[in-house]
Amino acid sequence: MKENEVSYKIRGCIFKVYNKLGPGLLESAYEAALVYELKKENLEVNNQIALPMIYE
Repeated sequence: MKENEVSYKIRGCIFKVYNKLGPGLLESAYEAALVYELKKENLEVNNQIALPMIYE
């Protein structure tokens, strides 16, 4: 699949989630719904991946 096709699917999922849920929810609610929609489109999804961090 080309980049434009993937981008089109992602944007479609974003609009679908926003139109169904509307504004005002916590980010975690939108994230869960978006992951669900992306997986329905057979896209590989990883969310909340732990990244190493060095602090001081």
